[in-house]
Amino acid sequence: MDLNTVLDIRDASRHEPWRPGDAWLGGGTYLFSEPQPHLRRLIDLSRMGWEPVQILPDGSLEIAATCTIAQLSRFGRTLDAQAAPLIEQCCRAFLASFKIWNMATVGGNLCNGLPAGPMISLTAALDGECLLQAQDGAHRRVKVADFVTGAGRKDLAEGEMLRSVTIPARSLRCRTAFMQVSLYGLGRSAALVIGTLDPADGSFAVTITAATTRPFRLWFALPPDRAELRTAITTAVGDGDWFDDIHGLPEWRRHMAFHLAEQVRRELTLDGAR
Repeated sequence: MDLNTVLDIRDASRHEPWRPGDAWLGGGTYLFSEPQPHLRRLIDLSRMGWEPVQILPDGSLEIAATCTIAQLSRFGRTLDAQAAPLIEQCCRAFLASFKIWNMATVGGNLCNGLPAGPMISLTAALDGECLLQAQDGAHRRVKVADFVTGAGRKDLAEGEMLRSVTIPARSLRCRTAFMQVSLYGLGRSAALVIGTLDPADGSFAVTITAATTRPFRLWFALPPDRAELRTAITTAVGDGDWFDDIHGLPEWRRHMAFHLAEQVRRELTLDGAR
């Protein structure tokens, strides 16, 4: 879609002062998908030269905001880590063509803050942390689970930029389980639940997305039983936190989230042993 209110596009490396009507441009798959009448200038991040995805010296995984879904998918298929399959599972959770895969960015998916954003699901489930950069160059870090605050809402100040997301090395060593459901055969995710089991201390986490307006990551020192898990979800997720749109009613999403969470629990614990 043409953005007929945009008058200028500038390279982000030029460090020009931020002004009203500016927006960061990554892949542009969202920006150019619908009218943006408030925009006057786009600040293009594509030539910043950030390494799309890399393993840091401490073993953690750093994903640049400009990393495309295609680049992350290719990296995930070569990554030697217990949690590596989860990367491809979340990439495949996109309701998108190969053209979107090659343009859409991880940072754009997070900053859109949509409940069905699978990069939100992936990075929140693996206890990811966002690196945010203000206009004056100051940095701050926010957990992904706290960065997305609601449907389409995120913890970003005016002119602030998402630079990267870091996944701890410990999370990469976790066993994972992935469960997803859509209202239609090839529809957008209506509930997406990911479980992780840490072999170091036996701790368990379950992350609920798509069914809720924001990600909910619940951590347990030891794997819960069915009743404990259900109680934890009921306590954490309020009635108003279940998402409501044409892809599923809140009541149905809630039911499916409980069902998928129990499946994840059984897959990762002795309850699921054969």
